[in-house]
Amino acid sequence: MSAASKKAICFYFQVHQPFRLKRYRFFDLGHDHYYYDDFSNESIMRKVADKCYIPANNILMDIILKNKGRFKVTFSLSGIVINQFRLYAPEVLDSFRKLADTGMVEFLAETDSHSLASLKSRSHFEDQVALHKKMIKEYLGVETTSFRNTELIYSDLIGSWVTDMGFKSMLTEGAKHILGWKSPNYLYCNAINPRLKVLLRNFVLSDDIAFRFSNTNWSAWPLTADKYASWLNKLAPKSELVNIFLDYETFGEHNWKETGIFDFLYHLPGAILKKTPFKFMTPSEIADTLQPVSAISVPSPISWADEERDITAWLGNELQVAAFDKLYELSEKVLKCNDDTIKKDWEYLQSSDHFYYMATKFFSDGAVHSYFNPYETPYDAFMNYMNVLSDFEIRLNRCLPATDEQVQIAKLDSLLIEKDKIIEQQAAKLEKLATKSKPRGRPAVKKVQETVAKEQAEINDEGIETKTPVKRITRTKTRSTSKTTPSKTVKAERRVKK
Repeated sequence: MSAASKKAICFYFQVHQPFRLKRYRFFDLGHDHYYYDDFSNESIMRKVADKCYIPANNILMDIILKNKGRFKVTFSLSGIVINQFRLYAPEVLDSFRKLADTGMVEFLAETDSHSLASLKSRSHFEDQVALHKKMIKEYLGVETTSFRNTELIYSDLIGSWVTDMGFKSMLTEGAKHILGWKSPNYLYCNAINPRLKVLLRNFVLSDDIAFRFSNTNWSAWPLTADKYASWLNKLAPKSELVNIFLDYETFGEHNWKETGIFDFLYHLPGAILKKTPFKFMTPSEIADTLQPVSAISVPSPISWADEERDITAWLGNELQVAAFDKLYELSEKVLKCNDDTIKKDWEYLQSSDHFYYMATKFFSDGAVHSYFNPYETPYDAFMNYMNVLSDFEIRLNRCLPATDEQVQIAKLDSLLIEKDKIIEQQAAKLEKLATKSKPRGRPAVKKVQETVAKEQAEINDEGIETKTPVKRITRTKTRSTSKTTPSKTVKAERRVKK
């Protein structure tokens, strides 16, 4: 195979719709267990389906049929967006299935709920990926062999997990602080397990389409297919692989039809095939065809978000970290619960969107975050999410079966309560008798005290009262020896008168 034939270009599109919870107030806790803003989610899905997914998929189908095997494209569809398609836009899911049937489209595996599980737990991460693979097979009829993590999050450790799951390649960001002097326009491999091929995004060429296409103040505006192809051709002598990774909503939603974005999409593949030595390949084909030039070392997680290309878009402040930790504290309980509704809610609550809304990056990337954010402040997003999470925890605790230890503790608590009641009753009886007695009746009161003490002593450790009969205590009248008898007093008075 000649050097020219080895030059590959990969076009990849992420398909994920931000998922919204309804406004959930504190007084809803324990009463309202439905958390989702169906009206907002459906409205957004219908709008984006009409403006982006349907017209863009039709254009890609035309390009595939026109170029007869020379044009290939790659998608990742999150499990959440697949479910939204099923609920609100089934025709979109049908159009993706038709693209899959052409054999010219590769669909990647990812986390089912577009989650940050890879940053918390390997087992949760693997469970999410397994669920997503199953969904792609069920609804699109294809097997996944390459992987793309949520928001292109990647590290050496995460890459090694992905290798162990059987994937041959993985996509991530060509971040400057990772590459240094290296170019993103080559194939690399994982630093821990070299069997995993790593494709790095060329963020300059990708963002030219995603963020600068409709910017009339951009020096390269207007961007045409031929101009873009000429840039790729200049890179060809020193490049082996160019990865263009975009949000699919770039076409028609972020850049409206009136900007000419659909015309650009339609003519770009032809211009690349005609004016450059690059050929279109999918990630799995690239992994099978090209050889990595070296390992790429990524000790800390990176992503394609914001200028920093790290994970601070989701875990960059105390609110986000607190909500994230609280969410995964419940994971063990969820595993023990057999309620399908709770398990589905657990999936949706893991979506990275919830933490993205809590971001406080108002300066470098504030405009990007506010574009997607339905909340007025990050604190509002945090409070709403934590209210939902609190109600979810209440339901989760009710769902779990009591353990043997919990049953024994409950029995002991019941016995202690019964014992306290008996003591209170005896004390009340003592107080009542003491109140009725007069000072001269101290011997009787003392006797009552001794009786009560004896009865309390006969209460066993389990709080069971012995059936010792309580004696009735009667007060006896005593004669006073200090008074003279009335008869003697009368006789004395009579003598004085005589």
